[in-house]
Amino acid sequence: MFGQVVIGPPGSGKTTYCHGMSEFLSAFGREVAVINLDPANDHLPYKCDVDISTLITLSDVMDSLKLGPNGGLIYCMEYLEQNIDWLQNELAKLKNKYLLFDFPGQVELYTHYKCVRNILAQLQKWDYRLVAVHLVDSHYCSDPSKFISVLLTSLSTMLQLELPHVNVLSKCDLIEKFGKLSFNLDFYTDVLELGYLLDEFKADKSLQKYKKLNSALIDLVQDYSLVSFVPLNVEDKESMLRVMRQVDKANGYVFGDLEERDIQSMMSCAVQAEFEYEKIKDVREKYMDTDTGEIGDDS
Repeated sequence: MFGQVVIGPPGSGKTTYCHGMSEFLSAFGREVAVINLDPANDHLPYKCDVDISTLITLSDVMDSLKLGPNGGLIYCMEYLEQNIDWLQNELAKLKNKYLLFDFPGQVELYTHYKCVRNILAQLQKWDYRLVAVHLVDSHYCSDPSKFISVLLTSLSTMLQLELPHVNVLSKCDLIEKFGKLSFNLDFYTDVLELGYLLDEFKADKSLQKYKKLNSALIDLVQDYSLVSFVPLNVEDKESMLRVMRQVDKANGYVFGDLEERDIQSMMSCAVQAEFEYEKIKDVREKYMDTDTGEIGDDS
């Protein structure tokens, strides 16, 4: 069974992504199941097939153990790790479905603690073929210091989780809402020649004393040469298709049975024909529930 592990900082659009991707994949004929493993997420815009709230919730942990939200989330994920048989039993009911795992947004869970990594390792032992989809809000590109921080977070997460990884710049339609980009979008997605970012610090005298530190951090990211991004606007067909193709390559879905190869062939035709959308006309113009004009947010 194949699946995506959707992670990223709070507000990066994980829940919205799960909603949009589930509808997008369903339009291609895949049977999709969404699993909410965020114990703080009590407003779900998608149909939830497995919900961690039936096992544990953040609010109950905070009330009973007098923990804050960060400590409570860590406790919840460690509790899930200790009760992994619950997850195994729930997933057993979803045979032959493509899985989307909606994880919490606390960054420390993926960079400092082992509970999430252990849960994912167990899923792989059960022969779930997973890829981590790491969402990052694209507006960080407008601030060079924040973008360097994003690069380090993405790199650390990749090394910690030890999964096939697709980094995504979410909300690309709003990328310049918080400031004009200093470079073309390709500079940020390809993560090449990061030394040019150092010139951006010259305009801010308060950052000059950190020039050597930022230079060392940039060298670290480039030495590993692992981080790159795929831009995403969840309401744009071309953008969703691009992410879908990257994910399918990463978890091996593209090399699956005949039905899966037919889907990939259809996608390739769409790409080569400059996205002639009549070939995928069943895909909705928008993937969000627009009845209310709102989309889901991460808790």
